[in-house]
Amino acid sequence: MKKGMAKVSVMYANGEGKTFDMDYYTEVHMPLVQKLLCDALKGSSIEKGLGGAAPGSTAPYAGIGIMYFNSVRDFGQAFAPHSKEITGNLSNFNSIKPLVQISEIIG
Repeated sequence: MKKGMAKVSVMYANGEGKTFDMDYYTEVHMPLVQKLLCDALKGSSIEKGLGGAAPGSTAPYAGIGIMYFNSVRDFGQAFAPHSKEITGNLSNFNSIKPLVQISEIIG
């Protein structure tokens, strides 16, 4: 990704009693997000947590979705009209309130 782009990370923390359906996330939710955000979305990836720093430990996050945009403004303009549909779909695949971080690519 290019320097100056906006990166949106959506992280689903692991924990006892928390559920996350990776199949639904990859096959339904992210394709929906990609369709709704259209050309504003410049790239995306999905990460599945495998483990933590200590051998045999649980991954801090069950899953992480990464999305790239030319700017924070582009993200906001693309996301705002579809925010209810996107966030309304969260309960279909998980019981975790996601953590969201918006970053600037600097290198």
